[in-house]
Amino acid sequence: MTVQGVGEQIDVLVARARQAQADFEAQGSQARYDRAAQAAAWAIMEPGRNARIAELAVQTTGLGNIPDKIIKNHRKTLGLMRDIAGAQTFGVLSDDPETGIIEIARPLGIVGAVVPSTNPAATPANNVINALKCGNAIILSPSPKGVACCELLVAFIHAEFDKIGENTALVQMVPPPGSKVATQRLLELVDLAVVTGSQDNVRRAYSSGTPAIGVGAGNVTVIVDETADLAAAAKKIAASKTFDNATSCSSENALVVVDSVYDAFVAALDAEGGALVPQREAAGIVAKLWPDGHLNRSVIAKDADILIEKLGLTGKVPASTRFVAVETDGIGPDHPLSGEKLSRVVALYRARDYDHAVEITRRVLEFQGAGHSLGLHSTDVGRPLALGAQMPTCRVIVNQAHCFATGGSFDNGLPFSLSMGCGSWGGNSIDDNLHWRHFTQRTKVVRPIPAREPALDAIFADYWAVAGK
Repeated sequence: MTVQGVGEQIDVLVARARQAQADFEAQGSQARYDRAAQAAAWAIMEPGRNARIAELAVQTTGLGNIPDKIIKNHRKTLGLMRDIAGAQTFGVLSDDPETGIIEIARPLGIVGAVVPSTNPAATPANNVINALKCGNAIILSPSPKGVACCELLVAFIHAEFDKIGENTALVQMVPPPGSKVATQRLLELVDLAVVTGSQDNVRRAYSSGTPAIGVGAGNVTVIVDETADLAAAAKKIAASKTFDNATSCSSENALVVVDSVYDAFVAALDAEGGALVPQREAAGIVAKLWPDGHLNRSVIAKDADILIEKLGLTGKVPASTRFVAVETDGIGPDHPLSGEKLSRVVALYRARDYDHAVEITRRVLEFQGAGHSLGLHSTDVGRPLALGAQMPTCRVIVNQAHCFATGGSFDNGLPFSLSMGCGSWGGNSIDDNLHWRHFTQRTKVVRPIPAREPALDAIFADYWAVAGK
């Protein structure tokens, strides 16, 4: 199809969405918005459909594994529905006589969501639910590998919409096979662009002329200090690193361990299926992980047995190996182990002491992953706060399995999300987890009130006392 033809195709989608959204808003209510969000959630959570989506996701993308996809689709959606259950997104939100301001919840209009192949169902479902909850229409643009999964998800959502008499044009997707041209046109026409995944797509969204929310790259670095419960830390790290074959941007990519507990921690990792690759053998791992300067697609997000075979570790690591920890001390573009690996491989750094561990962590994040998150396993109550005040990060995850915690968990207070804003450090417009509040806006009705003009000395008295007039 020609560029003009692709553009016209997207124009038609947007026109349909705009008409559907206008009705959704004009005939809207909190009950209608909530019901539409529930329909989209059940479309992915219904066990039979969830299983079909998870199977198709692994089959078509080659990333992750089916059991973990099922868990992710279920728990991420359930957590999101818990988060939005009591949120008011329709009608008058507040009426403050003191300020004279009435606030009214309003939809944004049409959301254009670019979604990755690493989470080809959970991420779009999250975006769809948030958009509908706030009275918007949404058009999805999946990555090429995620097209089939996105199509199935949208079909399931439409089937649920048919049950409740909702307009299926509220949820659409860019027709297969999709293209950069189609995605760019979509980003230019919608009212909000939401992009998860490729940093190239994030930059395209920010330069599209449309208000945009893009999220930064992950490269989670986790410190294990001398006060940590090593067995508990190793268990949590192993569970997180292996979940869905490390497809999450919140999977641990580097472990920085204080020297005094290094050997004991390596033993704790071994007990959890983490095989140590000594630094003298690291170059061989790098050569196989990045054979042509790019991550080896036959290794990305694969099961442990495939990973071990592809890295030439068969017979060199225990049969019980679930992931590998490769010793290194290099950081930066000439040391790819210090970056995101999207596989069951984690870089392992030995720090002289805690201060050195913080220094290493900072250097890793400044190379890649600034703004996203870092982890700390420690019983020192002061260290997390110090990291939060000093490090280039939006989240300090304390004594938790990182990939389960960063995107919201039932045992922490973060909103459930698959898209983590990274603030100015990551070149993003938000610093928190993408959630429903980012999909709504407010109109203020402003009424006159008695004047509240202060006298000059009420404002400047303290300053004048120091500096004079």
